[in-house]
This record gives sequence, C-alpha cells and structure tokens, in this order.
Amino acid sequence: MDAFLDTIVQILINWGILGLFLSALLAGSVFPFSSELVLVAVAQAGLNPWLCLMAATAGNVLGGMTCYWMGHLGKLEWVEKHFHIKKEKVMKMEKSLQGKGAWMAIFAFLPIIGSVLSVALGFMRANVPITVVAMAIGKFIRYAIILFAVNGAISALF
Repeated sequence: MDAFLDTIVQILINWGILGLFLSALLAGSVFPFSSELVLVAVAQAGLNPWLCLMAATAGNVLGGMTCYWMGHLGKLEWVEKHFHIKKEKVMKMEKSLQGKGAWMAIFAFLPIIGSVLSVALGFMRANVPITVVAMAIGKFIRYAIILFAVNGAISALF
C-alpha cells in the first residue's frame, strides 16, 4: 500500500498546481491523505508559493465542504457506514458546537476532528458563507505555516 501511495503522491507532484489542488481536496475530505508533502514538493520545484497556497487552500476547503454537505444531508448512518465517522462523534461535536456557530469551521484544519467538525456543521445547517470563509482562513494559515516553516528550514540548511 505504501508503494501505491508513494506513486500517487509522485503523480500529483508531477501534475504541479492541479496535483496540489487534488491532493488538498482529498486531504480535506474524509480520505486520509497528506497534501502537505505535495505542497512542499511543488513549491520547492519552483512554483509560485502564493499560487501553491491558494491551490492548496481552495482544494482543502472544497474537500471540507464535501464533509459539510454529507452532514447537511442528515443521513449520519450513511456517513458512518461509508466514511467511518461514528454517529456518536458527530452528535458529540454538534453538542459542543451549539451556540458557537459556523465560525468554528476555522478549526476544520485539525487532523482527525476536522472532518467530524465539518460533518457536524453541515448536520446543524451552519451558515454556508461563514463556514466557507472560516474554513478557508484556518486552512490557509495552516498551509502558510507549513510552507514557510519548511522553506525557512531548507534555506537555513543550504
């Protein structure tokens, strides 16, 4: 399986911005995938870092919004069966989100709970424009920190 994933990552890196967008879309959805590796690789290959940040953020937000729409459908049994997000986790997240609203989507970048958070926001019918903006802010900041920290570390070494 590792060889298969390595091949997929290499293909996405070779595709440049489109590959970065697709890797971020996968990573933002319920599929476990590391878009950070693709982000750093395409930026190191000489692509504009701001364009890389925009592509990664857009793909990851779109992936996160697929989780939102799964929750919006209201069929948690389907989410649990096909995407292995436990109904209890979504209900617990919904309870903790009560009164906080769509701005909590800023934390959708967090590993493991990000997908659950997005599904819960959809289940709660959180405001879509605010959810998208908050999610984009959180995901952009995360990608920017990763990209500039890695680039700074690489520059310091060479």
